[in-house]
Amino acid sequence: MRIAKIARQVGGLAALGAALLLAGCAQSPQYLSVEPTVSSNLPQAGSGQAVTLTTADGRESDVLGTRSGKQMSTDTISVPAHTLMPKLQQQAEAALRQMGFEPTSQEAEGRPSLTLTLTQLSYQKGDAQAMLDKAMLVAKLQAVVENQGSVYTGIYTAKREQSYALTPDYEKNNQMVTELLSNALDRTFGDPQIGQLLAR
Repeated sequence: MRIAKIARQVGGLAALGAALLLAGCAQSPQYLSVEPTVSSNLPQAGSGQAVTLTTADGRESDVLGTRSGKQMSTDTISVPAHTLMPKLQQQAEAALRQMGFEPTSQEAEGRPSLTLTLTQLSYQKGDAQAMLDKAMLVAKLQAVVENQGSVYTGIYTAKREQSYALTPDYEKNNQMVTELLSNALDRTFGDPQIGQLLAR
């Protein structure tokens, strides 16, 4: 009898420990390391012109949101600027080269310029349905092109709604945000007016 009682106590403690461990994992913050890529099918517009390229992080915070949807929760999802912005810079450079331009960080009088700003990157919990929850992701990029006294500003929004039965883990969230940013980049550099003004 005593052995059975001890076994039940040990089993109960193990179950409690597992529950606490799962709860701890559910509340842990996620720091994503996204790898956005730009399309390989962009409009050709340039003929080797140098373009001054600047990328900027216009977000108020590295935090996209929380997995639980609760503002004060500790289960935050973040994409740190110091890892994200160099990757956006690299992809913007690749896009310009693909379009026929030569990106540079150096400014020069009369040289066309492109300033690309990440203005929003968010992850929110949407309205739940029967047995399913929903994540709503948004990425916004702003492009400002200047050349020969003309200025063109474009805002490009990528959205994604993802239904799920189990809360997305790190790998799934990383994949979703990567694809979201890739979509935003494609929308930006797929705008023919950017290439046209840069090539003027």
